[in-house]
Amino acid sequence: MNPHPRLIALGAAGLALALLGCGSTTPGSAAGSGAPGAPGTVTVTNCGEQRSFPSPASRMFVNDGNLIALTLAVGAGGQITAVSSLQDDADVLTRAYGDVVGGLRQVAPEYPALETVVAAQPDVVVAGWNYGFSESTDVTPETLADRRIGAYVLSESCRQDDGARGTMDPWEAVRTDLTNLGAITGHVDTAAAVVADTDARLAALDAAPQPEREPVVFVFDSGTDAIFSSGGFGGPQAIIDAAGGRNALTDLRDTWTEVSWERLATARPDMIVFVDYPGQTLAQKRQVLAEHPATRDLPAVQEERYLDLPYAMWTSGPLNIDAAEHLRRGLERYRLAPASGLVPRLDLG
Repeated sequence: MNPHPRLIALGAAGLALALLGCGSTTPGSAAGSGAPGAPGTVTVTNCGEQRSFPSPASRMFVNDGNLIALTLAVGAGGQITAVSSLQDDADVLTRAYGDVVGGLRQVAPEYPALETVVAAQPDVVVAGWNYGFSESTDVTPETLADRRIGAYVLSESCRQDDGARGTMDPWEAVRTDLTNLGAITGHVDTAAAVVADTDARLAALDAAPQPEREPVVFVFDSGTDAIFSSGGFGGPQAIIDAAGGRNALTDLRDTWTEVSWERLATARPDMIVFVDYPGQTLAQKRQVLAEHPATRDLPAVQEERYLDLPYAMWTSGPLNIDAAEHLRRGLERYRLAPASGLVPRLDLG
């Protein structure tokens, strides 16, 4: 498997009460309560384990656009000391979170080396497996712990016993990360408000008129010899469900993964969505779909029923709800879902 080059190189009131309560979290629960541990620390449940972090964390190293979005969403932009893998997500993050993005100090354009992380002198690193954490680069929660640096792992990337990523419902993964990072950064109320807003917008999408048949949506991240896409534990699963569609790879118990061209052909998707990131342009993706014998005759390809959204909107994070609103509008535009009157909040220009 050749992973994606970028990925490699509950109601709000209940959540707020859990965060403000003094009881500890239950091992294996989805979200930590922000339970107090030792003085100046907070303990949350992360990937099924109880982990303690300095709180409020004041020097955070954050990798990748979606994890930067998580940190900004809870109001902790001033606590980010360095970022990496920001790449082309600066525009969408600025549209969502404002001028704070322009002040972020990027110390590595892609995956950071361990030396780069340590040089930033963070108290907490926010990353994920195949989102900055990797044994091949020696940047792991264990190597950071050896240097007394906390490591928060993106919930979407938590690993199963067989090594596959994804251990919980994708929307619950987003709620978990917002809640936990709110506790770690000392922005409990802001995190609870973002969760409440997300749930309200999900409810609005759920209340919208639904198509008689769920349109099949295929996520085309990139592809030449094979296709990099997303299964039932990835952010796109949550986005497609919320928009009223069906993920063509919902049966795959993984997040981002590689599949064959035949899998795309047999899915016969009603719509194909693209992940916008450096490495393969939108024009190149359209060309390979139009020319490959497995896909060139698909109606979705011939009629160009496409939607292209930035990387940080597809990967697990607070912008997933914005992606769901844009996908719903796209389904309506291609008459794959009835008109709803819903307008995406995030203006992508």
